[in-house]
Amino acid sequence: MSTLHNQLAVAESEDVARGIRLLLRTPLLTQGIDPDAFDLVRRRQQPLTAWFDHHCGWTLLVEPRLGYARLVKIGTVHDASRPARRLRSGRAPFDRRRYTLLCLVAAELLDTPVTTTGLLAERVSQTCASDDVLADFDTSKRSERMAFVDALVLLEHLGAVEVLDGSSDAFVDAGSAKVLYRVNTTLLVRLLAAPRSPSTLGASPAQVPVQFDALLARLTAETRYGGGPSEPDDAGPPSNAPDAPDTPDARSSDVRRTLWLRHSLLRLLLDEPVVHHDDLTAEQRRYAATPTGRQLIRRAVAQAGFVLEERAEGLLLIDPDALATDATFPDSGSTAKVAALLLLDHLVGTGRPVRLDELAVVTADVLRRFPSWARAYREEHGPDRLAHEAIAVLQAFRLVRCDDVGHGVGDGLVHALPVAARYAVSVASDPVAAERNSARQVSP
Repeated sequence: MSTLHNQLAVAESEDVARGIRLLLRTPLLTQGIDPDAFDLVRRRQQPLTAWFDHHCGWTLLVEPRLGYARLVKIGTVHDASRPARRLRSGRAPFDRRRYTLLCLVAAELLDTPVTTTGLLAERVSQTCASDDVLADFDTSKRSERMAFVDALVLLEHLGAVEVLDGSSDAFVDAGSAKVLYRVNTTLLVRLLAAPRSPSTLGASPAQVPVQFDALLARLTAETRYGGGPSEPDDAGPPSNAPDAPDTPDARSSDVRRTLWLRHSLLRLLLDEPVVHHDDLTAEQRRYAATPTGRQLIRRAVAQAGFVLEERAEGLLLIDPDALATDATFPDSGSTAKVAALLLLDHLVGTGRPVRLDELAVVTADVLRRFPSWARAYREEHGPDRLAHEAIAVLQAFRLVRCDDVGHGVGDGLVHALPVAARYAVSVASDPVAAERNSARQVSP
């Protein structure tokens, strides 16, 4: 009996570790898209919910009958590196118009369990026409229909709407196309991961661009730590309203502040590729250095199936199975990532900040040495473009810091951060081999 009990305990701990990382990668899991992952989260709902609540302060909502699990992640840093993307072709980021239509479509679908493209487009058009701030929605324009369909397809992908008859793409070619949808209104409400509804902020359209950072801080402020806006929910923000605190304020008790320190540290470790000590507040550094803080971090990381790398400069989580992220480095999946690895070797080798035009020269030399590689960057400004894309990769993985890097050939300086040394290439016979020779991975 004892052996069986141990086996069951090991199986549960392995499932929980896998479930944590799957939810970190896909905070909205649907049964239709990934039935195996959803089944695991459904079976281990209780320990998964407890882990995220205790270590991160995040809520996990599992709806077995509706077929979805939603991890409501609230970050400590506002990050625009994961925009909504067009899923029909090219995966280009959403522009302002598409985000506007996404919000309008979602709002119109809330009280509509079944609808068609024509009816939905008409309601969106009427809403735009009745609002002085919104631009008119004209379905006679192909560009407008494309933006409308991009918003619908994203909601399809998220499981908020289901096509019962037809194809959303048909509406792009003809505004008269009839596509029938069924709406999952419960899931639609869960898409917004914020403690507060934007409608309660009471901000006028003119205030949004001026007070955007303050409004975003109020939208994501969590009162459980003693912070948050002081005005009632039905009051609009005065013109001189201070930003809502991202950390507990003087009203907070010691218990609340300790809770914030624990949650904020784990959130950073799980969300960021690497956490440098310089990124932390003085309180966070002190907490992480205490025996209690170190023990809690190590235990939480082990339970999630990560490997914790502790260095003098900071902390790093490694996922041996690469389950917790949609991006890895090193990775030969793109030319920019291979080039990034080679440029990183140059940055580490020089031991000094490097101008971007110098990195463009290094990139051009690599292209000359390997003429069959990176054919898309062989035009006149190809090396400059590849160098910029490679540096963007290194920035995303927090391996370099850039000063005033614009789009000019010689703009700015690139500094290799201490963590970059672990990715140095020993021998680079060709770009693909350079990627393969590095045995380590870090996930953002």
